[in-house]
Amino acid sequence: MAAEAYCVKCKTKRQIKDAVQITMKNGRPATEGKCPVCGTKMFKIGAA
Repeated sequence: MAAEAYCVKCKTKRQIKDAVQITMKNGRPATEGKCPVCGTKMFKIGAA
């Protein structure tokens, strides 16, 4: 299942393309990737 996040540029929720699990500086998990439509960087806090 692909992660879903809000795209600021498209102003809608979309599936994250090329999603990568990362750890933020404070130790919390997050998911990072790109919008499949416009290519803007997308970010979602929390484990996917």
